[in-house]
Amino acid sequence: MSDPAFQRLHFLVGGSVLQRIHASRVILFGVGGVGGWCAEALIRSGIRHLTIVDDDTICITNLNRQIQATKGNVGFSKVEELRNRLLSIHPGIEVEAIGIAYGKANQAHFELGAYDYVIDAIDSYTEKMELIEHARNAGTTLFSSMGAAGRLDITRIRTASLWDVRMDRFAKILRKGLRRRGFDGDLRCVYSEEPAILPFDPSFPESMLEQDKLIEAPEARNRDKRKHVINGSAVHVTAAFGMALAGLVIQDIRSFCSKEAHPDPVDEADHPFDR
Repeated sequence: MSDPAFQRLHFLVGGSVLQRIHASRVILFGVGGVGGWCAEALIRSGIRHLTIVDDDTICITNLNRQIQATKGNVGFSKVEELRNRLLSIHPGIEVEAIGIAYGKANQAHFELGAYDYVIDAIDSYTEKMELIEHARNAGTTLFSSMGAAGRLDITRIRTASLWDVRMDRFAKILRKGLRRRGFDGDLRCVYSEEPAILPFDPSFPESMLEQDKLIEAPEARNRDKRKHVINGSAVHVTAAFGMALAGLVIQDIRSFCSKEAHPDPVDEADHPFDR
């Protein structure tokens, strides 16, 4: 084992799995309350090649749940601030920060086939559907987060096929949209079986936004201002979603290594889209 920083993980998964983790390339879309924690978990778990994509800036209301957010960097780029944090953990890793929003118009900018894993932590239905289809066409493995907002009970967090996700309105709408597009693939999702909690005081988010408008730097006001509905969210839930996404990557790598060591001639599937 060359790097003592990964000693405990090496004891857990072994050298060959750790080397595969080091060599894997991951691209993560969305570095908010879920994606930021996922990124840090991936880096602390040995991923050395990570691309993070998000066009948003840090807002004062992000402080309760986003790992890169502090009062000192309000108004700064989320991906750049997260990149700085990740490099402070492991200076020798490769972290590419892309400060644009993913969408159909710029799909050509992202060569998903060059990555082993695509992580979807996007909170927009349309862009999420576009990314799912894009990853499927590229033949790469994608793991996706469903709705983490409006939940408090981390014991209700689960992982399942998109088609088996329950108690999640986000997933229901997503399935409907993908069916309309003729999508017949599959992907594994992180979701919660806890019924979503409506805002305790519907006027509170609006009042918070009014306070946020008083911030001198206009760039400090992020995409929350463009949302029609703002749901409550808690860090222990969004972080747990992000950790679960990172865990799916590590478990998939370990499973792949196990199949290489003990090939099964009956099951040739090598990623969730084929399962």
